[in-house]
Amino acid sequence: MTAEAPNPDPAFSFAFQPIVDAAAHKIIAYEALIRGPWDEPAWQVLNQVSPLRRHLFDQSAHNAAIALAARLGIEHPLQLNFLPQTFDTSPKAVLATIEAARQAGLPPDRIVVEVPESEVVVERNHFASLLRDVRSLGVRLAIDDFGATYASLTLLDDLDPDQIKLDMRLIRGVDRPGPRQAILRAIRRACYDLDIDVIAEGVETLAEYQFLAGQRIRLFQGYLFARPTFEALPPVHFPETASASAPIPPARATASRPAAPARSKKRA
Repeated sequence: MTAEAPNPDPAFSFAFQPIVDAAAHKIIAYEALIRGPWDEPAWQVLNQVSPLRRHLFDQSAHNAAIALAARLGIEHPLQLNFLPQTFDTSPKAVLATIEAARQAGLPPDRIVVEVPESEVVVERNHFASLLRDVRSLGVRLAIDDFGATYASLTLLDDLDPDQIKLDMRLIRGVDRPGPRQAILRAIRRACYDLDIDVIAEGVETLAEYQFLAGQRIRLFQGYLFARPTFEALPPVHFPETASASAPIPPARATASRPAAPARSKKRA
């Protein structure tokens, strides 16, 4: 009698954290955050995945996140973290994710692909071509941890994302005067001109929130509003001082936009 081969991948589940429009006092999306089967942190799960199987694990994790979100009755867009190598190693991965979403009752425009800035800055032109194919399917794109590396603002032109999520190192203590305030203002102005939503991620204090809201940022994710909740869609606490001193432009994070036409690139 032959023993069954052990599952090469670790057991896992998900926590969900809302992304909110603070000015409108509403949830606009939930991000799926991988956890162990008993709510262990993400790194404990990912450290058990062989590098050779990362793209396969990535795909199974997306399908599992969609299925769990559907069982929980999600009524908002779902943000999924993708490994950039998934696009190269498994070109049909996004198609499989879209199909899993459709079977769960989620249309493609309610799926947001999150890719970390640090993973796309080297081969950005190649990665941009892959993303154009993804965007043509109706899926939206967010650049996560924006500002974490030495990427220039031209990355926004190359990838034309729907959203950026500001790196938490830019957010932490941003209410205190210093260079980060100038950097944040420059990013916010560029994104406003390019019609890209800016999400301030990792907001923990009222002072951080008040400064960011004063810079006409209205989309937030962080402990100030809600902590990630294991296998549940948590409610949101909105600070009482939710109005900003400056007028805030309307967000478009809840609406899909048509895929942008291919642009000419210097090295395309």
